[in-house]
Parts: sequence; C-alpha cells; structure tokens
Amino acid sequence: MKKLLIVEDDLDLQEGLAFSMKNEGYQILCAQGKAEGLQMMERERCDCVLLDCNLPDGSGFDFCMEAKKRHETPILMLTARDTEIDEVKALELGMDDFMTKPFSLAVLKLRIRKLMQRGSEESQLISSGGIAVDKNSCKVFKGETEIPCSKIEYQLLLYFLENRNRVLSKEQILASVWDSQGKYVDENTVSVNIKRLRGKIEDDPKTPRRIKTVYGMGYIWRED
Repeated sequence: MKKLLIVEDDLDLQEGLAFSMKNEGYQILCAQGKAEGLQMMERERCDCVLLDCNLPDGSGFDFCMEAKKRHETPILMLTARDTEIDEVKALELGMDDFMTKPFSLAVLKLRIRKLMQRGSEESQLISSGGIAVDKNSCKVFKGETEIPCSKIEYQLLLYFLENRNRVLSKEQILASVWDSQGKYVDENTVSVNIKRLRGKIEDDPKTPRRIKTVYGMGYIWRED
C-alpha cells in the first residue's frame, strides 16, 4: 500500500484530505508542522508528500529544501497564494508539483496518483556521491562507468544507499544482506566484503569518502 504523508496544520483540512485520500487506497500519515513532518519522513518510507506552504514552525519551502537533501520522495505543495513568484521558487527548490487553494479534489487526486507513479519509476534508480544502482537491471555505475559487482557486493551497496547517512551495525548488515538468504556467516564477512566494495567504488579505498567506519558502532554511507 502506498504511503501519503500530509503535512498540514489546519486540522479540519488535514482530516478532510486524509479521509479522501484514504478512500483512494493510500496509507495516510499526518503531521502538523515542519519538524514533525521531517521526523516522520525519517521513520517512514513515504511515496509522496502533500505539503502546505504555511506551517507553524517554518515554511513549506524550508521543508522541501531539507527533505530533498535526504529523500527523493515526490512533494506536492498547496498554497493559498496564487503568485508566479511562489510557483517559481517552489520548482527551483525541487518541488515536484504545485497547486493553489481552493483546489479541485479530483485534480489533486489525479496529480498525486501521477506523482506516485513517477516516484515508483524513479525509485528504481538510487544514486549518491557519484555511485548509482539500477534496481531494474541490478547494475552499478560509478559516474558513467559500469562497475562489476558480485551479488553480495550489489546487495551490500544497495543496503547502504537505501540507508545513507545512517550508522549501520554489523548485526544489522548481516541480518539484511546475509540472513535474508538463510546463510550463516560470522561478522568478519562484513568487513571483508566492505573492503572489496570500497576497492571498487572509492577513489582511494585506504581513505574512503563514502563507506566510513564508525568505530565501536559499525559503518555509514556518507553523502557530501
């Protein structure tokens, strides 16, 4: 089930939108402000965000700017100000769509559906720091060059990219990459395969910029 996050401080409007979109078959998440909405995006993997322009703890523009640094989730902004300047600013910040209030609920539903579809297509390609993984073809690229990877190296890289900027323990990595296949391995397998992966994707494997060791905790994929 697709997840739609509604960031709207007007509780009546939020409730009405949630009811309408739930009837479209979406799982609905709600937040009343910028901070709560961003925190929810960290906890939940959302497929689209319906965002109000004016929030009690910041603007929708601020929300978009911060969200787009860490997530590729499509965002549709709702605003009561029908000005070209707002629309241009929204699109420059990476907003995926823009509607002014009052709006047609039927048109809003259609636009959200289109963004959901587009987001699903785009989510098959994950990139960070010049490294890209195409989940459709299971290929890895460094810039324009395809990098040959084993099945384990591919799954390890994909796990890092899907959890970039988060510290991952050896136990988490083992559970996701190896235990999911019903294979028993010891924790040294993680460090060995990370070393091999660094040799393929890092410019200087001895001083890695992407897969960094967090001593006593695990590893992290670090974006610039």
